[in-house]
Amino acid sequence: MAGWVRRLLQKSKQSSSSAGSSLNTKQSPSSSSSSVTTASSSTSSSVASLGQLSPASQVSVSSSGSARWAKSYDVCICHSHGDFEFVEEMVSYLESQPEGIRCFLQLRDAMPGSAITTELCDAVQNSHCWVLLITPGFLEDPWCRYQMHQALAEAPMANGRTIPVLKGIDRRDYPRELRCLYYIDVTRRENDFRQIKDTILRCK
Repeated sequence: MAGWVRRLLQKSKQSSSSAGSSLNTKQSPSSSSSSVTTASSSTSSSVASLGQLSPASQVSVSSSGSARWAKSYDVCICHSHGDFEFVEEMVSYLESQPEGIRCFLQLRDAMPGSAITTELCDAVQNSHCWVLLITPGFLEDPWCRYQMHQALAEAPMANGRTIPVLKGIDRRDYPRELRCLYYIDVTRRENDFRQIKDTILRCK
């Protein structure tokens, strides 16, 4: 009889210990759930702090990446030597505007001692657009033709970046290479300079 009672007590102890271990196993997901909740709340607070960046820092990033300042010049002026006086007047008008248009004028801005072709190619590549002053002197000058071809090579699909300006020539003398492009015909200087300026500003 005593042996039977002893065996019964041993069985009850084994069943209670197994029930306790299963209870601990069931409780472990809740602890992991609480850790997940803690992690997610800390992540949310981090995201919230990122969203609280000051407007000044956001503006400074966008303004520093302005496309205009990616190039040295807004416009490169291509012309013949005989038209330099007219070009100086046009450049003076453009640079005096509130927008502060930056012009490359080869006789004024080229680096002394550097190769002429190198200076021209650098100016063409570092300008947003190019004004070609098409005059009788331009058409007769092989160097002006070279400048025109450099500008066209830089923007073969035009994109409004090559701006022909006609002065003192007939429409039938307009270069064939440019006949797919609209041009500005210079008649009244003040109005035409304004039109050139507006066209340049659209290219930036």
